[in-house]
Amino acid sequence: MAAALDALDRKILAALQQDASRSLEELARAVGGSKTPVWNRIRKLREAGIIRKEVALLDAEALGLDACFFVLVRTSEHDADWLQRFMNALQNRPEVIEAHRLAGDIDYILKVRVANAKAYDDFYRDLIKEVSIFNVTSQLSMEEMKSTTELPLE
Repeated sequence: MAAALDALDRKILAALQQDASRSLEELARAVGGSKTPVWNRIRKLREAGIIRKEVALLDAEALGLDACFFVLVRTSEHDADWLQRFMNALQNRPEVIEAHRLAGDIDYILKVRVANAKAYDDFYRDLIKEVSIFNVTSQLSMEEMKSTTELPLE
């Protein structure tokens, strides 16, 4: 269920999504409020779980993680034990930066960030040692055309 947010809440969230490192004074000025009421709203948004955490966004390529693969996984196993092993395998691999369970012909899609094709092959070989997978299709992203962590707030 979506939280009830007013216009000031949305301005605060939009400003935080753009740059959460700003001082409270800068943030209050940017949203047209004063420090104490803005701070109280941020605290309430955190308590409500709307603001989950604040992080630094890193440049993958600057860190040598030049290859982004989208991995489409189909499995013939859907029992709880297999799913737990699969989830553990994903959680234990920092290369997996996103994982989604899908509706349709593909069961899961993973976003995997690695240095190169060899590093991806190593990841793939390790994954299939841990869990039985019916079919894996990997797609190398040639160009990231849009990437954002900002959610639409309208």
